[in-house]
Amino acid sequence: MQTAGKHSTRDIPSFLARLRRSSRGVAHQTHAGAGALAELARVSPDDALERLHSLRAGLEDEEADRRFRISGPNRVFHEVHHTFIDELAARTLNPLNLLLLVLAIASYALGDPRAAIMIGVMVVLSTSLSFIQEHRSNRAADALRKMVRTTATVMRQTKGPGSTQIEIPIEQIVTGDVVLLSAGDMVPADLRLISARDLFVNQSALTGESMPLEKSAQPCQTPVESEFELSNICFMGTAIISGVGCGVVVSTGKTTIFGRIADVVAEQRVQTSFDKGVTRFTWLMIRFILVMAPLVLVINGVTKGNWFDALLFAVAVAVGLTPEMLPMIVTVNLAKGAMDMSRKKVIVKRLNAIQNFGALDVLCTDKTGTLTQDKIILKRHLDIHGNESDRVLEYAYLNSAHQSGLKNLLDVAVLKHVELHEQLKAHENYIKIDEMPFDFERRRMSVVLARDDGAHIVISKGAVEEMFSVCTRFAIDGDTGALDESHYAATKEITDALNADGFRVVAVAYKEIPPEQTIYSVADECGMTLLGFIAFLDPPKETAAAALAALKASGVQVKILTGDNDRVTRKICHEVGITVDRIVLGREIELLSPAELADLAEQVSVFAKVSPSQKAAIVDALHSKGHVVGFLGDGINDGPALKASDVGVSVDSAVDIAKESADIILLEKSLAVLGEGVLEGRKVFGNITKYIKMGASSNFGNMFSVLGASIMLPFLPMAPIQVLTNNLLYDFSQTAIPTDNVDPEYLSEPRRWDLGNIMKFMLLMGPVSSLFDYATYFMMLRMFNAWDNPALFQTGWFVESVITQTLIIHIIRTAKMPFIESSASPALLATTLLVAATGVVLPFTPIGRVLGFTPLPWAYWPALLLILLGYMTLTHLMKTWFIKRFGLS
Repeated sequence: MQTAGKHSTRDIPSFLARLRRSSRGVAHQTHAGAGALAELARVSPDDALERLHSLRAGLEDEEADRRFRISGPNRVFHEVHHTFIDELAARTLNPLNLLLLVLAIASYALGDPRAAIMIGVMVVLSTSLSFIQEHRSNRAADALRKMVRTTATVMRQTKGPGSTQIEIPIEQIVTGDVVLLSAGDMVPADLRLISARDLFVNQSALTGESMPLEKSAQPCQTPVESEFELSNICFMGTAIISGVGCGVVVSTGKTTIFGRIADVVAEQRVQTSFDKGVTRFTWLMIRFILVMAPLVLVINGVTKGNWFDALLFAVAVAVGLTPEMLPMIVTVNLAKGAMDMSRKKVIVKRLNAIQNFGALDVLCTDKTGTLTQDKIILKRHLDIHGNESDRVLEYAYLNSAHQSGLKNLLDVAVLKHVELHEQLKAHENYIKIDEMPFDFERRRMSVVLARDDGAHIVISKGAVEEMFSVCTRFAIDGDTGALDESHYAATKEITDALNADGFRVVAVAYKEIPPEQTIYSVADECGMTLLGFIAFLDPPKETAAAALAALKASGVQVKILTGDNDRVTRKICHEVGITVDRIVLGREIELLSPAELADLAEQVSVFAKVSPSQKAAIVDALHSKGHVVGFLGDGINDGPALKASDVGVSVDSAVDIAKESADIILLEKSLAVLGEGVLEGRKVFGNITKYIKMGASSNFGNMFSVLGASIMLPFLPMAPIQVLTNNLLYDFSQTAIPTDNVDPEYLSEPRRWDLGNIMKFMLLMGPVSSLFDYATYFMMLRMFNAWDNPALFQTGWFVESVITQTLIIHIIRTAKMPFIESSASPALLATTLLVAATGVVLPFTPIGRVLGFTPLPWAYWPALLLILLGYMTLTHLMKTWFIKRFGLS
């Protein structure tokens, strides 16, 4: 369910491990819902329908609308639409803004209203930009999420006799709705089954148990220890693995078992490494402030003797060290990244997943639809000697046409086959009796049909090896005979040759059964007669080879995890340019220890005939080696791997469980589209890192500059209001960072959050900034005799500080030569030039005089130019050395 969100289905098993240790608490919260379920489980399906005031034909539209108005949307987590005040408060109440507000109140209380106003302007600037961008992005995200709708099939009564099946968004499901279920569906509410056929359900999202459970519609009279053991109840959030069923909705949204448990864990949002990194940086800066502000207060109070002015200055310094634009920069970058990715057909369900998307260094994907066109074509229909056979084609068609479960691409190809148009009349000569749906253990599906002569016939199709295991005879042109080793060898040679040419081969068999038999099961799939094979071709995508090359060039390894056989997989991989030295089969994985699998997963790029659990095991094995792993999948069997990955990627056409497990949805199943999304993720991360590096190095350098000036000067190095003005201008210059360009070299490989690297950069670049601040001190004191002219000294340092802090943006933003080899975005160039010009002009304006500035002598400007050139040169050289020594981050 879309409203449940990814973190609910992925995180519930881990939280339930904790909850099970205190199961009484959960049991208390779910008691009412569980009691109602248990009561309905004990009665017959018709009694259950009667108690819920419903019918097998479903509800009338008017009644469904009435119930919807009463119960509301079928959502676990109701999407809260905050008011203007709520959104503004959420943006304002963060640690950095709260610190600034405290400092503003302190300034006002100390009799410095100008400083309080200036700090207030900073808070308003940061908060308003964050609010505007997040408000816009929330509206855009709502629109994007509507592009990825999850629906359910329900029965609704028509005005005349009978009913009809309709698709509705799961949010519109109400108590009493009759829901149809088939393989691949996610159960949209708590249901009491009223019919079921070979229905297997995976309840791992709720219980942590990986094995699917069989469900039936029969009353459950046996006492159970847990509501999850009720054999005729399907729970919201679970997945249909195989079979078909029909159930009446007992409860929806937060009244479901899923919803009640989710309420317990909803507050337990697991932080990503990106979230943790930003939080650690924030508190690092706050710790600097808590040390620096008292130190500045004491030093200036002792050396100048004016503790009141020293206190005002300490408050201003604390404000100057606060990275108040960080929340805005992060929000705007992520929102902009999501919008940019949406234009490239990539829908982001969770904003913070963008950073993990950019950090990917291993992408695991299936073969079908990513390397291939996902347009299966039925090309061959052969008997066991390899000759064309219309009877094989006819029986394959009957099997596909009569199954009621999820029709896969092979079934669609059979039904669309051009040669079958004249044979459609054969379909009318059979009546469906029963069906044994496909599952991943048997790897085949069967239908039981009654011919017009009254005889019953079981027609099966499935994987070649599994079909061989249940066949004892063969049929060719009406003749039958016993299968022996020579037939197995001949047919294996045929199928191997087809596989080697890229064909996917499915075997077709049948078995006649006396018409008096009325109950059928998978046990009847034995002693069958092998008719032959149908062969499908899924051609490789024309764009696949180029997309794989682009991903490889950007540092992302692509690993193929497919349930298909190794021969077809090798053929396709060869055609799209994947070097295949070795293909590991699923049966080999079962024999490996976790450590051995981890080593193998790093070395091998292609895995074939793997089960859903093995796909997840491979992802976990790559995690254990320190990789950031993405998984692209769209099928029922991809759910475990999507949940296990750092970034789950699915497509809009995927089955429900795949879409709900994913962080990111592709509107086009293409490695090229995914590759563009990875690059967008790296751009977002790169621009956020720029701000953090700038803020960290600048603030660290200011610590040394302020401390040194406070010790050696008989006056404050800058008036409190001047410090705040400097900081306001610097903040404004950084507002355009989210629009900045990112060098291709930075995008060439995955980028991860590395606070250690940022700390090293800060420790190196901060003192460089202080060095040129001290050069400015020397110039103002010796060249212009500012010992007796505090206003002149403060103005000179203010101008130098504004311009150098602005220039550092352009030096740090790129690993190349700024302005020459790499240019910033027009918006960033405009804001930095505007701020630098403001710093130059301000001392000559009336506002400058109000702030305590004085016009600078003309000799100051050539000297400042030399300082700036020296600063830019040394900073660039140190940056270049740092990148060579520690690399980009």
